[in-house]
Amino acid sequence: MIEIRDATAEEHEAVADLTLIAYVGGGFVDTHDPYTEVLKDTSGRADDARVLVAVKEGTIVGSVTIAEPGSRYADVAEPGELEFRMLAVSTDARKQGVGSALVRHVYDVAYERGDQAVVMSTHPDMEDARRVYDRNGFVPAPQRNWEPVPGTELTVLVREIA
Repeated sequence: MIEIRDATAEEHEAVADLTLIAYVGGGFVDTHDPYTEVLKDTSGRADDARVLVAVKEGTIVGSVTIAEPGSRYADVAEPGELEFRMLAVSTDARKQGVGSALVRHVYDVAYERGDQAVVMSTHPDMEDARRVYDRNGFVPAPQRNWEPVPGTELTVLVREIA
């Protein structure tokens, strides 16, 4: 069973390590890219957003950050939307439903808040993550795609809440 809950301060370092392994180890972010500092700063994220963990058999196997529109960690969320970022699943827990469980939990949070949609950005090379998003009903919103840095276009995906 996978438990999804808020990360505790004592877990922030483990979340940072997990996130770095997923993004840097996965080849999506270069070791020297300034974005690695953002990925490592779980405590900073927890001050301005909500950091969730997926726990299986007492071990953190995944994490995601939820950001409200207009907040420091919301890049694409508009009013009435909830954004998630930095979805990370441990190498050992891949293909076990952890990513989908985290995404569904974000959707449930948005529903409880009364939001109309959940949004997120993804890099085209993140094929495994994209399969998770596709399976969970996210669709591209190409008019909202953006470049955090010149030459790096991110795809915005949206899942409407029924």
